[in-house]
Amino acid sequence: MKKKEQYALLLKQVQGLLEGESDRVANMANVAAVLHEAFGFWWTGFYLVQGRELVLGPFQGPVACTRIPFGRGVCGTAWQQGRTVVVPDVEEFPGHIACSSASRSEIVVPVIKGKDVVAVLDIDSRELATFDARDAAGLEAIVALLAPLF
Repeated sequence: MKKKEQYALLLKQVQGLLEGESDRVANMANVAAVLHEAFGFWWTGFYLVQGRELVLGPFQGPVACTRIPFGRGVCGTAWQQGRTVVVPDVEEFPGHIACSSASRSEIVVPVIKGKDVVAVLDIDSRELATFDARDAAGLEAIVALLAPLF
């Protein structure tokens, strides 16, 4: 199945999971699990904005960094810029925060409510150049469903 088709199916599945559930932690946990299972990513999870830091939220995968400062690493950069950041090779990203040496590529999608970034979805792969514009579009559609819950 092509990525675009897979994301279309996942979007419907996420809509069903979120329907009638208002707890954002439960919803983030299910979204992380659905994405992690569907694609077999190395790490899939959320960081929540708290003051000037991102704080670890629900995730699937190995132990992660607990706090990330504003503007630092891929997650902090996506938060600062308010846009999705795709990194084909994390070793080439200035200031990359290596929570796991197994991570080779990464995508971070901000969860935006109104004009504010309230969280980020962070996904890491053990392979180089895993993520592309299809992932960005699919993941942005999925996190847009979560934004009203913040």
